[in-house]
Amino acid sequence: MRRTHLPLNALRVFDAASRHLNFTRAADELAVTPAAVGQQIRALEDVLGVVLFRRTPKGLELTAEAEAGLEGLRGGFLKFEESVLAMRAGQSSKSLTIAAPRDVTTRWLVPRLARVAAADPELRFRLIAADQPLDFTEANLDLAIRWVADAGDLEGMAIDDGLMANIAPAVAPGPFTICWGDSNARVDDSMAAMHVGDAGLAIDAVAGGLGQARVPALLAIPDLALGAIVEKDARTKGAAAYWLVAPTPQWRQKKVRALVAALLGD
Repeated sequence: MRRTHLPLNALRVFDAASRHLNFTRAADELAVTPAAVGQQIRALEDVLGVVLFRRTPKGLELTAEAEAGLEGLRGGFLKFEESVLAMRAGQSSKSLTIAAPRDVTTRWLVPRLARVAAADPELRFRLIAADQPLDFTEANLDLAIRWVADAGDLEGMAIDDGLMANIAPAVAPGPFTICWGDSNARVDDSMAAMHVGDAGLAIDAVAGGLGQARVPALLAIPDLALGAIVEKDARTKGAAAYWLVAPTPQWRQKKVRALVAALLGD
């Protein structure tokens, strides 16, 4: 059934005026002018086809028609307030759902979430492995990590500078040039190629002595620190970087802003 268009602003003004029985005090409450209150009341009377206030020597009085609608109107505004509070409750929730590629989750996200959770034990996380973009609403996501050139039509902040590292085994070079995901890395004709699902698997393959690969430096840092792999030459700028992203409504939530700040903190 089609809903009737409700003049909500005028009804809000009427509610205030009916409580004060004084346009000036109603205007003070609403932070508008008394003239604006009068205009809204007259417009509402025109829409309803009834008179709402009667002027008497003692001041304003409500008409019988106005009295008839007040209880339902005020109950409706209370319901509106309850609905707004319910919708805002998610802002104070301690539960966050994050989607990220599995290799980023393992090598970058989980260590930082452990630090964040240690600072606030009430936090609860739900992690979704996602190499492809997910619908935020359908998946009920708060935040996602994507390997992209920029945030696009989402809000976001880059995790890293997009540098790529050319890595090799620490002991001896293996027989393969290892490509990963949708990588179009140039394959040296003198080396056989191996293809794996993501950059994390490419790093594991290099650490296992299978060959060399070009991977996001961000993900290679833990293995470089352990000495399992080495860098062959200077890092170069890649076509993309890892970004924390979310639609504007999620990005503006207090809990999401706090998590982003904590993840990107030193």
